[in-house]
Amino acid sequence: MTVAARRGSLRGSVVLLTTTVAAVAVVLTGLFAWRMISTNAEAQERDQLSRQAQVLARTPPLASWILNRQQRIAGPDEIRLALVHPSGEVAGPAAAVVDTQRRRTLLAGHDVSATAMLDGRTVLVEGTPTATGGGLVLTEPMSAVDQATDRMRGGLVLPLVLGLVGAALAGAMLARRLTRPLVSAARTAHRLSEGERGLTVAAEGPAEVAELAGALNTLDAALAHSEGRQRDFLLSVSHEIRTPLTSARGYAEALADEVITGDEVPEAGRVLRTEIERLERFVGDLLALARLEADDFRLDTGETDLDALVTEAAEAWAVRCARHEVDFRLERPGVPLTITTDGFRVRQLVDGLAENALRATPAGKPLVLALRAQAPGAVLEVRDGGPGLTDDDIAVAFERGALTDRYRGVRPVGSGLGLAIAHRLATRLGGTITAHGRAPEGGARFTVQLPPHPGAGPPDGPYPPRTSA
Repeated sequence: MTVAARRGSLRGSVVLLTTTVAAVAVVLTGLFAWRMISTNAEAQERDQLSRQAQVLARTPPLASWILNRQQRIAGPDEIRLALVHPSGEVAGPAAAVVDTQRRRTLLAGHDVSATAMLDGRTVLVEGTPTATGGGLVLTEPMSAVDQATDRMRGGLVLPLVLGLVGAALAGAMLARRLTRPLVSAARTAHRLSEGERGLTVAAEGPAEVAELAGALNTLDAALAHSEGRQRDFLLSVSHEIRTPLTSARGYAEALADEVITGDEVPEAGRVLRTEIERLERFVGDLLALARLEADDFRLDTGETDLDALVTEAAEAWAVRCARHEVDFRLERPGVPLTITTDGFRVRQLVDGLAENALRATPAGKPLVLALRAQAPGAVLEVRDGGPGLTDDDIAVAFERGALTDRYRGVRPVGSGLGLAIAHRLATRLGGTITAHGRAPEGGARFTVQLPPHPGAGPPDGPYPPRTSA
């Protein structure tokens, strides 16, 4: 038995809920109406009896004729009459219900409406004054009210039953309207989980269900885009690995077959070492990026003097730039600039950006490492005199392999992971990294904003995340 089967379907739940609510409403309505019918039936009978009494009070001959008739024969269920003479004498079959208080009320010119006992039965009593100064009283057995009540209650059952059935049908229709798009969305979600792409869910039903359909359609597009990027990245990785492997394998086979001998062996060894180092750097970049994207990545934070850090980095990069005839420059405050951060990761970030800049900077052009204070933290910049970046380049600058694939064979490129690693490092340190198309030196400029401590930066800190100038 599946989880859905054990939990029950939404359609059944909606039908059950609407039917239950309708049943409760019907019961409460029935109870209220049941009680009100009895009250209304009595009120109707009293009103009718009162109107009859008023008619007879205005027609004394008719009242006298009815009185004479009832004195001769009076059925047990008939309306009975009593006349109150101006002298106070009471006559008629209903005389027993006219007590002293009611007689005084009628003689005073006021109506009487009451319930009394007559011949052992409860009766309605309605009386009205007559034009001659007396009064006229009519009585009706309470059984007439009970009969009217039964008739009204009998007519109430059918509407209540029809209301209950209608509520169940409405619940079924509502459940179908709700569940049809949900079932379609669930099937689409299962197909997405099985690897299908390019699926579309119709945005129908209530707003929340339509929003779910839109979210699934967005998810489908996002999955397709992400998987496409993963495929492109894997293709890029395979290309990066295949090239040095092919070269290393060729030289290894040549050495094994003794095609390369004598004075050529050292050169072959140097080529092999270069290609292996290239592979090692690429694998190291992959591992570094994987660690940065892991949830358990840890920073070793402490008080760090950024001025001393960039000075130390400048000593190493000045030597490397000199080997490539690149003019290295350092811009720093010259006084301690201390923040709480992970100094090792900041140096890793600086080295990654400097290596990326050096690869793109031709001989004779400058490469600048700059540091300046910017309250409440600090700003690091790496600028170069290379070809720079276009607006399209800036939009994808920190995506894995994007610029490498774009400029392969056009300008020197690396593994395609350096800027992605720099972006993840800056984010982990609580800061932001921004790519600019043109620096004062003519090439690209990358700006890193570091907060005073990792918890003080984005997403809610003073440095809004940006990707372009």
